[in-house]
Amino acid sequence: MSARTVHVLDYGAGNVRSLTNALSALGYASTFVTSAEDFGSADILLFPGVGNFQQAMQFLNANDYVAPLKAYIAANKRFLGICLGMQTLFEGSEECPGVAGLGIVPGVVTKFPTDSLAVPHIGWNGITARKPSPLFSKLEADSNVYFVHSFRATPSAGNQDWVLTTTNYGDIEFISSIQKGNVMATQFHPEKSGAVGLQMLRGFLEGEVVAPALPLHPFGQPAPSTKLCKRVIACLDVRSNDAGDLVVTKGDQYDVREASDGGNVRNMGKPVELCTRYYNEGADEVTFLNITSFREQPLGDTPMLAVLEASSRQVFVPLTVGGGIRGYKDDNGREWTALDVAARYFRAGADKVSIGSDAVDAAEAYYVNGRLLRQTSSIEQISTVYGRQAVVISVDPRRVYVASAADTRHHVVELQHKRGPNGETHCWYQVMVKGGREGRDMDVVELTQACEALGAGEILLNCVDMDGQNAGYDLDLISLVKKSVTIPVVASSGAGAPSHFTDVFNITGCDAALAAGIFHRKEVAIAEVKARLQADGIDVRA
Repeated sequence: MSARTVHVLDYGAGNVRSLTNALSALGYASTFVTSAEDFGSADILLFPGVGNFQQAMQFLNANDYVAPLKAYIAANKRFLGICLGMQTLFEGSEECPGVAGLGIVPGVVTKFPTDSLAVPHIGWNGITARKPSPLFSKLEADSNVYFVHSFRATPSAGNQDWVLTTTNYGDIEFISSIQKGNVMATQFHPEKSGAVGLQMLRGFLEGEVVAPALPLHPFGQPAPSTKLCKRVIACLDVRSNDAGDLVVTKGDQYDVREASDGGNVRNMGKPVELCTRYYNEGADEVTFLNITSFREQPLGDTPMLAVLEASSRQVFVPLTVGGGIRGYKDDNGREWTALDVAARYFRAGADKVSIGSDAVDAAEAYYVNGRLLRQTSSIEQISTVYGRQAVVISVDPRRVYVASAADTRHHVVELQHKRGPNGETHCWYQVMVKGGREGRDMDVVELTQACEALGAGEILLNCVDMDGQNAGYDLDLISLVKKSVTIPVVASSGAGAPSHFTDVFNITGCDAALAAGIFHRKEVAIAEVKARLQADGIDVRA
């Protein structure tokens, strides 16, 4: 096997394409482990992971990989575990009590507390280096890396000799990477950490240890705390135009046709080109919303899959895709589950999937069934295999004005930031489906709380009233939802100026803010947004 070929241990969950694309960008070929014998011929082994601890260990045991994997690591051959690939090195995990890990590193992986933190821990955070490592040899400066996980390993006297870096989330310090000899693993995703992550992968692959760019803070010495950054996300609404070409469009309150152009679909550019542009301009994530997929068969939507495949070859930050993530029957009568659909999108390059109307149906069934979990909804199916962090719920509420809370059974807010058109001071937020064209007898609190219970890991919170208005986010809506769930909330709809990002972070405490039209039209640059946030004292990735 060529010295520039890397073996990848793929257990069938998560976006392995991102990692193989990163290896390719660094000039390395990759091949997958397909038998226990492959461990003996491997010179460099990567174990990526996004998903469920129990499923990963079941895969290793079922394929008789545990013994040869442990032998490979015991031989001090070059190894890099990523995310769940790191957690499996420990003795076990609270995610699946009673399921033994590989037991190479002392300790049990535990869940972040949800009483004071948004869980999963999603986004860009720093690392505190405890000792030198090849991972740091190519770094040019101290930089943030991308995390997405609900469980973490904790430093202890028993595992301190393994700890390479630590990271802080709130008041909690956790292990963000480990190393002993040539065996390394990271809780963060280098393949999703932009240029910094590629530099880390190169350092691992080349194996050099030079004077680190990161300052070292050995245990027992004072060390700075890291902070989770607020994320700035670029969103691309993708659909076919009237000529059949896949384009990025943008609507005003969900109307994407241009009145001044004969009613044609508004064309803001080509999806892959815009996605790459936003990556180069510093977007922390990119989201694709396939806004016509509810009329199509998702696995027959080869152009959208091709967009993901092409984008993931050159964009090394997280990609989310939404639209059509649901079970369906194709033209040949074959039935596909939501898990089948999600798996195909993950394999095409998506890191997270966004579920819209199907989540509303799941929430309605959840309440009808007495709030019991039946493992039948798309949310449950996908999160069980790929982990909660892989499932985003895209919510489309609109304001329904009322005189007081007594006028409706729904959760009512007294408006603090934007009154109604006739001066109304109270409203509830009705859940909409099918691109904002159909309302349901459900409010946004009911929906988001049900989806969190079913296994969702993040809320993408749109607003029909504010979409395309450039007047700022609906701060009352975002504050309401942020207080109602313990998972991260992404603000969407209405951004028109850098100050709107400062307002939404300071007033609502949301975890990320998304924009589309102002970036597409180059009215505001991502760099301008981040410069304003930094000037206003909000932590963002440079």
